[in-house]
Amino acid sequence: MTDRLGELTAAGVAVWLDDLSRVRLSSGNLDELRRQKHLVGVTTNPTIFAKALSDADEYNWQLRDLAVRGVSVEEAVRALTTYDVRWACDVMRPAYDGSSGVDGRVSIEVDPRLAYRTEPTVAEAKALWWLIDRPNLFIKIPATEAGLPAITATLAEGISVNVTLIFGLERYSQVMEAFLAGLEQAKANGHDLSRIASVASFFVSRVDSEVDKRLDKLGGAGRPEIAALKGRAAVANAQLAYERYAEVFSSDRWQALADAGAHPQRPLWASTSTKNPEYRDVIYVEELIAPGTVNTMPEPVIDAYAEHGETRPDTVTGSYDQAREVFAGLADAGVDFDDVIATLEREGVEKFEASWQELLDGVRKSLEAAAEGAGEPNQAASENAEAAARAGGNA
Repeated sequence: MTDRLGELTAAGVAVWLDDLSRVRLSSGNLDELRRQKHLVGVTTNPTIFAKALSDADEYNWQLRDLAVRGVSVEEAVRALTTYDVRWACDVMRPAYDGSSGVDGRVSIEVDPRLAYRTEPTVAEAKALWWLIDRPNLFIKIPATEAGLPAITATLAEGISVNVTLIFGLERYSQVMEAFLAGLEQAKANGHDLSRIASVASFFVSRVDSEVDKRLDKLGGAGRPEIAALKGRAAVANAQLAYERYAEVFSSDRWQALADAGAHPQRPLWASTSTKNPEYRDVIYVEELIAPGTVNTMPEPVIDAYAEHGETRPDTVTGSYDQAREVFAGLADAGVDFDDVIATLEREGVEKFEASWQELLDGVRKSLEAAAEGAGEPNQAASENAEAAARAGGNA
């Protein structure tokens, strides 16, 4: 039987899971994925946590204890989510140790309401790092303009960072600059660079969703030259991002950090579930195979790739000219890609803020129910998680 995920790993792609829940942890499912499906990392976001908190049986005991203590909703959410992430870090520790700290990472995001505030983001990142206290943790910081200096400052403290919500090439270049500056400061501060890691989460499928919508408005159905561009922007965008990655991490500036023990900031392909059912369900895996990358997938995408994914050697390097042709075609068609990127970043922050608020509201009602001795204290969280899923969608 073909081990397709093993082939993907051998091609240089680290397979990560874009999901986490207490059920996954307590059932041993996460450890099973690590052992049997080459899983070497986990990412979370506010929508994922909102869904996870819908499981009454797994969270009731902790909710009851938190209610008895009379903690705030904010403290309760932090206790619930960090408990899961700490546990996941322990489950993934063999992958961390086996890769000398490159993989085996688990991500937790700073409060998305801080996306446009630099100093509170850094403070939140430090607090989460102290609280979870695991070397294989990633703190997720959004790549907003305010997030860029926060990324540098957090790395300078020796804290590993997953930069999230990257959509455009210029912002990605700024993220890599923030990473390099952060490591240079960390080195000056006396930190061991070999213990600091980072990934840059470049979102994929959402780009096609937004571009395809605009192409349809431009008459894509009746104009073959426009229709031919549908479903191509996301992969082309990511391919050109990898071109920039290759340039930055072959520079003399990077080599000086590598000589001091630093690991490169790997591109991570996020939002890899196909939103358009007309597209191949593993297109955002098959078309983005390149050495030194991470692909974080929901479990259905992992299963789909294990069943029928086709691993070809490096589907990214050498594609740059074709990718540029895609963007030339989009410009000719009248698609303002800069506006696409600005829209996606704004909506990405808004969606995670909405999911976070739904999570807070659900936990608040659950704490109230638990304090009153209700039989199902997490029913409210279930209802709010469903609303959060509708608001935020898949990462």
